[in-house]
Amino acid sequence: MSPGRLPRAFFARPTLTVAGELVGKVLVHHLADGPVAGRIVEVEAYIGEDDPACHAAPGPTRRNAPLYGPPGFAYVYLNYGLHFLMNVVTEARGFPAAVLLRALEPLDGLPQMQARRAAGGAPPHRLTAEAICQGPGNLTVAMGITLAQNQADLAGAHLYLEDRGLAPPAVAWSPRIGIRVGTDRPWRAIDAASRSVTRG
Repeated sequence: MSPGRLPRAFFARPTLTVAGELVGKVLVHHLADGPVAGRIVEVEAYIGEDDPACHAAPGPTRRNAPLYGPPGFAYVYLNYGLHFLMNVVTEARGFPAAVLLRALEPLDGLPQMQARRAAGGAPPHRLTAEAICQGPGNLTVAMGITLAQNQADLAGAHLYLEDRGLAPPAVAWSPRIGIRVGTDRPWRAIDAASRSVTRG
């Protein structure tokens, strides 16, 4: 794939394919205090109503409606009333699936990321470049992502993903972490060399 913003067709494919290829791509968010960007180093796939860990497991609801929508849109939700988590919707409209963004390595806007994490109460050792976007809740705080970005078009002007032509990572797969069901499915993809990957 040539460098540039990821087209909608990138997301309209099998979720595991998208998940593996998102590792090494870049998430960009333009905010009032300037753009922030990070290289994706950890993701997890959630696929269909028969995946017990997917929000679509109970069937369509008002909350999970974005999962059933078109690919290439954001699905952001509040997790346990504490953290916003960002997912990228995949597959075809009507089939609920998405990729959760779990960790980034900062590329642009590290001071802005640090300021947001510090304002959220993060201790100094969690404000390093290595740790600033380590974990899906920390990622959204650092990147300034909230429920306001739920259903955002990732082909839009403010929140998008791109290929910057960075060296392709060595992608490794393992079971998903931080969940209680569906833990047997090896649907977590990581950059095996990155120190920003969360420790499960």
